[in-house]
Amino acid sequence: MLSREDFYMIKQMRHEGAYIVDIATQIGCSERTVRRYLKYPEPPARKTRHKMVKLKPFMDYIDMRLAENVWNSEVIFAEIKAMGYTGGRSMLRYYIQPKRKMRPSKRTVRFETQPGYQLQHDWGEVEVEVAGQRCKVNFAVNTLGFSRSFHVFAAPKHDAEHTYESLVRAFRYFGGCVKTVLVDNQKAAVLKNNNGKVVFNSGFLLLADHYNFLPRACRPRRARTKGKVERMVKYLKENFFVRYRRFDSFTHVNQQLEQWIADVADKRELRQFKETPEQRSRWSRNICSVTGYRLRYQLLRYPPCVLGQLYRGWW
Repeated sequence: MLSREDFYMIKQMRHEGAYIVDIATQIGCSERTVRRYLKYPEPPARKTRHKMVKLKPFMDYIDMRLAENVWNSEVIFAEIKAMGYTGGRSMLRYYIQPKRKMRPSKRTVRFETQPGYQLQHDWGEVEVEVAGQRCKVNFAVNTLGFSRSFHVFAAPKHDAEHTYESLVRAFRYFGGCVKTVLVDNQKAAVLKNNNGKVVFNSGFLLLADHYNFLPRACRPRRARTKGKVERMVKYLKENFFVRYRRFDSFTHVNQQLEQWIADVADKRELRQFKETPEQRSRWSRNICSVTGYRLRYQLLRYPPCVLGQLYRGWW
């Protein structure tokens, strides 16, 4: 950084008509520096250096805690304060800041699956107008891991039966089932997930057994493992539900969704593959074929005279 005297000399020489190259030679700096200083109305203030005298006795301890992946300055501040540190928090933050580039990255390595192997499931919600009234629309997104094709099912509730119906509809839409279905830790699918020991909802296991897929749950607080479907939830909110805000009914919502997926979403180019989901879907023809599945709450749609036959057939 140049001194105040250099700053005023640059201004004076330029005012007298000196060329920038001559000013740079006289001052002993680059032409780029001269141009930068000419733009300043006042001499740039020097950055004050933090004195680390009070912190110096604790630097070895701080470095040890950083090596143990403890980067919370408040935690470290409380620890060194108990050890006799009398300085402030800002001094500690100033010391830690340039070391943060050494912090291990939390970036998730993208895991690409084979065609017909994995489907990722997630829910989103948005407020729109249905039948003339503002209401919350829950929508389940089921995304094929390989092709990035997805199916969306809008429903008034985000419960177990609508979760299962969304998967049944997705399998029917894709023309078959996959080998694994990845879900988050919603109660409709997962009752408990403790250090990898997963207890699945019995209803979800019945669905998995019927379609012969392997249920899988994300690690708690690690939802990024199903990043493909989470990006689709955001994509829907920022695209479909921005363009379409009014619907006659939930049936109308789902009709519009399927039409929009066919016309727009399946034809978007995936930058990492230089292909569209529609093009990549040609490799997913080996997904397993499916048969129908009757949901518990669907029995309520039938009159009592046929419930007995449906009940026996369902089991």
